[in-house]
Amino acid sequence: MAEDQDKCPECGSSLTDIVTTQSGRQLRRCSTNVWNKDTRQSEGCGYVLWLEVEPQILDEMCPKCGSPLVFAVTKFGKKMKKCSTGGWDKEKKQATGCDYVEWQNGIKEELNEDCPDCSNKLVMVTTNNGKRLKKCSTAGWDSKNKVVTGCQYVEWQK
Repeated sequence: MAEDQDKCPECGSSLTDIVTTQSGRQLRRCSTNVWNKDTRQSEGCGYVLWLEVEPQILDEMCPKCGSPLVFAVTKFGKKMKKCSTGGWDKEKKQATGCDYVEWQNGIKEELNEDCPDCSNKLVMVTTNNGKRLKKCSTAGWDSKNKVVTGCQYVEWQK
């Protein structure tokens, strides 16, 4: 990195090393900037340099065109697998190449525990931003009527 990219443009202090957030985004902040987890606010110089995260090439092929898939993180922290030939034309404001996208919605693993409410098996769900919860395997969501279906047991993990 160039010498001037290691200095905060607002106060002239040095920038921290690269930090990866829970959502997968990377940043460098002013060394006088400290994130207070209790108040959920920055203290000191507020400069933050968000870095572009390069997509990772996967060993999987696109089901539409056969090109390699890449794992990418959007600027809002959403994770997806997409075709490496897909892109975005900023001038025309339209998609280019293959349009295959598979959004990654967390990880679900079966547990060897029974639900205390209905005696079905529990599952451990890890969300995209790293939060974990145990919930009943029969739990679901009816998006049309916007109501919970099945057993409503949920236990958030620390």
